[in-house]
Amino acid sequence: MARILSTYLETILSQSYKQVYRVLRRRLSVSAKKYEVRVRFAPSPTGQLHLGGLRTALYNYLFAKSQNGKFILRLEDTDQSRLVPEAINSLEEILIWANIPPDESPRLGGPGGPYVQSERLQHYQKYAQILLQNGAAYKCFCSSKRLTWLRNDAIRRKETPKYDNRCRDLSSAKIEKLESGRTPSCIRFKLEPVNEPLQDLIYGPVACNTAEIEGDPVIFKSDGFPTYHLANVIDDHLMGITHVLRGVEWQISTPKHILLYKALGWEAPRFGHLPLILNKDGSKMSKRQRDVFVDYYRANGYFPLALLNFITSSGGGFEDQEHNTLYSLDDLVERFSLSHLKKNSCRLDILKLQQFNRQHLEQSIKNPTLLSRLVTELHNKLKTSYQTSLSGGVCEEYVSQVLMWSEGRVTSLQDLVLPEFSYLWVRPDHHFLQNLPPLTVSHVAVLEDMHELFTNGCDNFTKDATVKSLKSLGEKFGLKMPAIMKLVRMTVGGIKEGPPVGELLALLGREEVLWRISHALSILSKHQTST
Repeated sequence: MARILSTYLETILSQSYKQVYRVLRRRLSVSAKKYEVRVRFAPSPTGQLHLGGLRTALYNYLFAKSQNGKFILRLEDTDQSRLVPEAINSLEEILIWANIPPDESPRLGGPGGPYVQSERLQHYQKYAQILLQNGAAYKCFCSSKRLTWLRNDAIRRKETPKYDNRCRDLSSAKIEKLESGRTPSCIRFKLEPVNEPLQDLIYGPVACNTAEIEGDPVIFKSDGFPTYHLANVIDDHLMGITHVLRGVEWQISTPKHILLYKALGWEAPRFGHLPLILNKDGSKMSKRQRDVFVDYYRANGYFPLALLNFITSSGGGFEDQEHNTLYSLDDLVERFSLSHLKKNSCRLDILKLQQFNRQHLEQSIKNPTLLSRLVTELHNKLKTSYQTSLSGGVCEEYVSQVLMWSEGRVTSLQDLVLPEFSYLWVRPDHHFLQNLPPLTVSHVAVLEDMHELFTNGCDNFTKDATVKSLKSLGEKFGLKMPAIMKLVRMTVGGIKEGPPVGELLALLGREEVLWRISHALSILSKHQTST
């Protein structure tokens, strides 16, 4: 009896706990609505966006949208020596193409603008002076010659190069003398020991006492521009950034950024660092590789959604993720969780991208609206690639038929523009003569009868009907089917190998096939006359 009562009481208590939990969860969700998640993607406009940059932007976007927050694009152009002007517009354009557009940006504007650092210099100057006044920073007058000597001496002694903080304790009189002599100076931030580990959103506690391995960093250069360390801290605070998700290469710098927040009396955002992405063989991705840039995939007919799935399939971020499933962007947002991001370096296998792109292409072909867009896009690619040599029979209806035929055969639209598929778009020229199969009868006689047969003797121009007609033609001339098929493939397509002949004829259509046979007969007649 006592055991029964005990069990009953435990049940009541557990139900009470659950009820309390539900109440707390509701209250937390209500208060959470007052707290807006704000994240940013802050690339330097020094060139094309690469896969690592797209990965950072994507995970920031997914996190923001999964929390009903804001995704902000900010351009960090304080290093004017590396600035590529055309990259300023292309970075935002690529995000729009990838269907992860920012909510606030240089183009869109927003409450935290301007969103280009070179337009925010007054902020950096203001807070650099505050750091000087409160003793958290100091002016450094060391010449580039001395800094180079320090670096080379450390390398000679097989030590990590770092500044020796020589100017940290200069007297006011010394500083006044150097300034009166117009000695160039920068501003350095005083690093202090960090005893508590960084609580990384992805890696967990990370111990990193930056002051032990680095000298005091420059936060304001002699050219009047801030370094990344100062500018990103000021901008993140003024723009209300709540979470910073960036590459793991910045993890070692995060403790000094947190120290800057403290020195300015601000609350730091929460930090998470994304692991490296590597080639399939484990080597580092290099900007010398063509396939490291997003524009490469865009130009080669890859879909944005395939590219996004390619990145997330390697980097994780989703519970029960099926690696062969192509998820919609809405699905990715709904399923995303920081707790499921991988900590290990991610290896990218291009075969996975091809698989995702093939899936997306097949799905798009089955959707009438998307198919219409694909037809227009492919037609434009064909006009650019083949120009005046494009067959007159290449209309939108024919392009649509080719797309449906290509399902399972190609990875991207760009594949259909490659030379191996040119027979679909370009009529054979006189070079087909060099590869005609030897026959016991005249090529002209066979082709003339073939033209007549396809004009009047083949009611339905289907795969089976055309093959049946060719079989009867072979019997008439005493020719074996392989010889007939080679003749058709060469005169109609100008190819030795390709799809089954019946399939090729049905795809090209009766009118185009008859034109190509007539064209071949014309070339053969001229050749016989000249010889």
